[in-house]
Amino acid sequence: MTHAEQYVHQPVMLEEVLELLPTRTNGFYVDGTFGRGGHSRALLARLSADGHLAGIDRDPLAVAAGEALAAEDARFSMHAGRFDCLAEVVARIGRPLDGVLLDLGVSSPQLDDPARGFSFMRDGPLDMRMDPTSGESAAAWLARAEQEDIANVLYRYGEERRSRAIARRICETRSAQPITTTRQLAALIESVLGRGQPGKHPATRSFQAIRIHINQELAALEAVLDQALECLAPGGRLAVISFHSLEDRLVKLFMRDAAGRTPQPRGLPVEAPPARMHLLGKARLASEQEVAVNARARSAVLRAAEKVAA
Repeated sequence: MTHAEQYVHQPVMLEEVLELLPTRTNGFYVDGTFGRGGHSRALLARLSADGHLAGIDRDPLAVAAGEALAAEDARFSMHAGRFDCLAEVVARIGRPLDGVLLDLGVSSPQLDDPARGFSFMRDGPLDMRMDPTSGESAAAWLARAEQEDIANVLYRYGEERRSRAIARRICETRSAQPITTTRQLAALIESVLGRGQPGKHPATRSFQAIRIHINQELAALEAVLDQALECLAPGGRLAVISFHSLEDRLVKLFMRDAAGRTPQPRGLPVEAPPARMHLLGKARLASEQEVAVNARARSAVLRAAEKVAA
């Protein structure tokens, strides 16, 4: 089994997801991050003949895999786009929505393909687009962005403390030679930061930040969370797996606010907004057993909430 195949067949926190979804075997569910269909196939196995699962992904290879699954199983439909097209997909299916699953971040097949440019572990074109057929690549953005803008992205999305020094080196380097490969960028960052901590490449935070910016991941996440709350039927559930603190904080605060648990200012009492969801326990982490066989699960955090009747 290859490295890529290992991850394809080991969707993160699958057992925990299946504890939460589906709640009704004849319901309608959305896997907003289809990937290669690991979660989707497991969910379909729990649905009856009257159930339906819609997959969403913007990666053309994922869409092709989803279309192949749709050809096999009439209970499944595949939809190309960012997951913040959720409301459009729900309207297209025309059924009450019983659950949404989001498995955030870059998928293992994307990381494992050097041509996609997500990983500094393998040399490839500096692309990083989840949909390589549209939008601006990482190389194109780094070639034109202002030094201050690059620094801000590295700090905001990667929490990189030396963002300004890295941005300055990028701008100095590109004036003499275009930065077009993952190895070029990783070596440049290492020349600024040094080798860093054992087991963690110094380019990790910067690659994450550029990827999030290129794909507008946090903006899409904010939008899909709002859409999920509006589209879910009472009793419908939202389950989100995050892999870094920026994503998890957005999900945590959204669910807290939707559950009516927003901290109130001191002083005069303020009427709390009515709860629209209730939290399904605390955040869950992957088990030690899962992490031992699936390294991607080590930073996974699963949060879930259920919509309540108005």
